[in-house]
Amino acid sequence: MVSQFTGVNKVSIDLEEVSIVIKDFVKTYVENSGCKGIVIGLSGGVDSAVTAILCKQSLGKQNVKCLFLPDETTPEVDIKHHELIVKEFDLHCETKNITSLVKETTVHSVIQPDKCALANIKARLRMVLLFEYANMTKNLVCGTSNKSEILVGYFTKYGDGGVDIMPIGDLYKTQVWELAKYLKIPSEIISKPPTAGLFKGQTDEGELKICYKDLDKILMGLEKKMEMDDIVKDVGVKKSDVERIKKMRMSSQHKRRTALIPKIGIRTPGLDWRAPVQEG
Repeated sequence: MVSQFTGVNKVSIDLEEVSIVIKDFVKTYVENSGCKGIVIGLSGGVDSAVTAILCKQSLGKQNVKCLFLPDETTPEVDIKHHELIVKEFDLHCETKNITSLVKETTVHSVIQPDKCALANIKARLRMVLLFEYANMTKNLVCGTSNKSEILVGYFTKYGDGGVDIMPIGDLYKTQVWELAKYLKIPSEIISKPPTAGLFKGQTDEGELKICYKDLDKILMGLEKKMEMDDIVKDVGVKKSDVERIKKMRMSSQHKRRTALIPKIGIRTPGLDWRAPVQEG
């Protein structure tokens, strides 16, 4: 086991063991896929930094390609931090501004997108470019979502959720911060308010209406199947907060699954035909 906790008030992970597990996972998956390496969307944030560094340690610099795909709403601090990460950890990275692509897509949309739809368009355009790059270089697309985001559906379906692998997908955000410190990522990147940068003033905790520290404890309580009243007591939040997070987890379940297929044949893809994707 790589994590131990009592109730929901203390979360600890063996940072060395977690790093080894993730690096072995990445190496095994890439080797079994027959691909050369991976492509990562670098954002200037802590999640993509942790993912890129671990992948480089696993596969080597030549097999990890990073793409920085900013647009007009990308925070200046993220541009600065992306450059810092690339220099500090000697990553291979290319930059492509997608502002014109976003505007062109908006012009040709059947219905003019509102703020939320436009944010999803940006995430999906980045996914398209990452996969195009991966296709042309015989690589896999590596996601950077963490467990907190995945469980409450705080990602774009077929956007940042449209990837081949998610190496840090079983780490809560607070655990990612721990791992970032272990990897010696600059403190200014770890401590800044997390944001997807999809519109001006956006922050994760502002949209989620809860801080990651409390969110992770609630999710951990739900993961352990604790009684709701016990979670409320341990975390020190309102019962309505726990109920809201539980509802978010349930209502976003479709984002964590492939499209549902009605049962007709003897064995159905995604239901009872479960051939292994990877071996080894």
